[in-house]
Amino acid sequence: MHTHSLAEYMKHVYRGDWQGVGELMLSSANKLAKIGADFLICPDNTIHQGLPYIESRSPLEWLHIAEVVAAEAVERGFRRIGLTGTRYLVTSRIYPEKLSPRGLEYVCPNTADRDEMDRIIMDELVCSVFKPEAVAYFQRVIRWMKEQGCDAVVLGCTEIPLIVNDSNSPLPTLDSTRLLARAALRSAVHVSEK
Repeated sequence: MHTHSLAEYMKHVYRGDWQGVGELMLSSANKLAKIGADFLICPDNTIHQGLPYIESRSPLEWLHIAEVVAAEAVERGFRRIGLTGTRYLVTSRIYPEKLSPRGLEYVCPNTADRDEMDRIIMDELVCSVFKPEAVAYFQRVIRWMKEQGCDAVVLGCTEIPLIVNDSNSPLPTLDSTRLLARAALRSAVHVSEK
């Protein structure tokens, strides 16, 4: 396990410098390869925007978080997926590039909802501030997604499951971080059996 600080990543994210984000990922990849890792994961959805810039130079293969989520959505029979996460994530191609080839449709929140979800994530959840109003806001957005025909919602940020889960979501959830962790465990077991 290796990571640079969130602040270091966010310096690049705020500038739209996805190459810089990728270079931080590559730095971690090189360190992990040197100590014997078999494969790599990044539990941060937004940071995946840096992966295409460095993937061909990576010493090890990456499990892609959106690919894992898309596979789970297909396995569970979902057809139209709502996306939640930072504004950088929900306006990116991270999920569309993995959902669409599998025949899955997706719905993104409108600009105002993207901005408020981003604010809640970055100003509250990252700082361990959990307000009932934040839960209600996410529930309202997810309810709107359900009205748009979604049959599941991606919790596309590590912090969202701190306030939203299957017990309080208007739609079944696809917890990206948890799904990636399970995929990593399966991959680790598979590698150890070789």
